[in-house]
Amino acid sequence: MPRLIRLYITQVLIGFGISAAFVGLLLWLNVMNLWHLVTHSSDGVLAVFILWVLNGIVFAGVQFAIAVMRMAGSDDDGPRGGTRQRVLMDLSRPVRIKATAPPRGPFDSKR
Repeated sequence: MPRLIRLYITQVLIGFGISAAFVGLLLWLNVMNLWHLVTHSSDGVLAVFILWVLNGIVFAGVQFAIAVMRMAGSDDDGPRGGTRQRVLMDLSRPVRIKATAPPRGPFDSKR
């Protein structure tokens, strides 16, 4: 299996594990009376499953993004920033630009 696919699967599993811990913490702390809503509803298990899956998608994406960004390493040895040539312009004076379009009145229908 390619290394990138293995990295992706690993990070997705970690993200869904974090999601399971997050949903478990939400239920254990009874945030917004969620434990009561889940246990006293016939669709409570489905709600917990959907909450876990949707949070898992978010956490897996963030986990994979962090893993990819950390792969870059620190290559600070080479040159950075290009040639940095200065542009010689006097920005203290305004520049006159001639308008070429004809002026339009407030009641023109071509807006």
